[in-house]
Amino acid sequence: MRPNVMRFGILKWRPGLRRARPAAAELEVTRDRRLGGEGRISVDPARLLDGRNIPAIARLRTPRFRRRRRQQSFPAGKASSSFDLVAFVDEARYAAAGVDIDAGNRMVELIKPLVRRTARAGADAEIGGFGGLFDLKAAGFSDPILVAATDGVGTKVKIAVETSRHDTIGIDLVAMSVNDLVVQGAEPLFFLDYFACGKLDPAVGAAVVKGITAACRESGCALIGGETAEMPGVYQGGDYDLAGFAVGAVTRNEVLPRTDIAAGDVVIGLASSGVHSNGFSLVRRVAAATGLSWDNPAPFEPSRSLGEALLTPTRLYVKSCLGAIRGTKAVKALAHITGGGFVENIPRVLPKGLAVSLDLDRVPVLPVFKWLAGAGNISEREMLRTFNCGIGMVAVLERDEAESACERFAARGETVIRLGDIVRAGDGGGVEFRGHLDLSR
Repeated sequence: MRPNVMRFGILKWRPGLRRARPAAAELEVTRDRRLGGEGRISVDPARLLDGRNIPAIARLRTPRFRRRRRQQSFPAGKASSSFDLVAFVDEARYAAAGVDIDAGNRMVELIKPLVRRTARAGADAEIGGFGGLFDLKAAGFSDPILVAATDGVGTKVKIAVETSRHDTIGIDLVAMSVNDLVVQGAEPLFFLDYFACGKLDPAVGAAVVKGITAACRESGCALIGGETAEMPGVYQGGDYDLAGFAVGAVTRNEVLPRTDIAAGDVVIGLASSGVHSNGFSLVRRVAAATGLSWDNPAPFEPSRSLGEALLTPTRLYVKSCLGAIRGTKAVKALAHITGGGFVENIPRVLPKGLAVSLDLDRVPVLPVFKWLAGAGNISEREMLRTFNCGIGMVAVLERDEAESACERFAARGETVIRLGDIVRAGDGGGVEFRGHLDLSR
């Protein structure tokens, strides 16, 4: 039987044949009357469920069906036309809906060696169980506060998909969460990822996880689990989306921000690597308005394509910040400059009645931001509340210890910029600006 379309029906024994139990029996296929038609198929009855009716959705007239029949291995003495219909129908039922379990298994095998490299004290980074385990005592904590963070990469993922550059977007995913953890003074312990797509390509998934594991190693956290969801109909073509979840710990009396932030404290900034992972809906709109493709040379960095330059991964600040926190008594607060820019993020770590006074003339505006402001006709105010503008992390430091902390940051490879001071809040709210960003190209 080779029906022309997928059929919904019940496969059942013909009573006479069930009693005879021949080596290869015929099955009668009772179909939905709306679809019509009858047919027979030769199968091995010993492989069926003891004659029980089998609900089935079987797509039989396909190259995949014919290939599976040719490749089917049979026990000695069985007719070569026999095959395991139950196993085929069970697989076809899900595969025909667009979900390939085998592809998921292949991806798991590809990423296992990558995941193992993220092992650390407290976690062996073995995947495959129903949950990931972490031993706080083995990690050296006796009285910790757990800190959790979750984030994604926004529409930056569309550029990764459209340029087929998947190896760095996982770094962004980890950075967005672990940078938030360190703002609380926490050491990242473990990470979990969620990868959702319309049709799973194991190589693409493995490339994404390669970036995730690289960032986990750099941040000192273990990748202890994740989820790969193949959802046909929700995502189209090669589209996928990512979400990340990180958990860290900090000793109870070292939680940030501290309660002793005061007027006169020093405010510094740590340089960013680029746009990081915020504001990409506006970035993509500006790029579209200019008529540039992702393969064109980047106007702000002609040695690289526009897509490659914009995919520069988010900087990881974990080790430099933890080094300064643990090596000095200077760090009172940290602010990760993400969506909302300076305007929204810095006030989140300040006590009521205090504000930060920033000298915008000191901000090292990166060329990508100058291009965005000019090509998109974006105002300074909008730039400050959308992008990091060249500063990815802000630190509030005890004035007498500020120099020591700056040296610690620099020793870890950070570019340190003195931005301003903590002041008593005025009418301007939590952030007061002096000077202007240098947006000239």
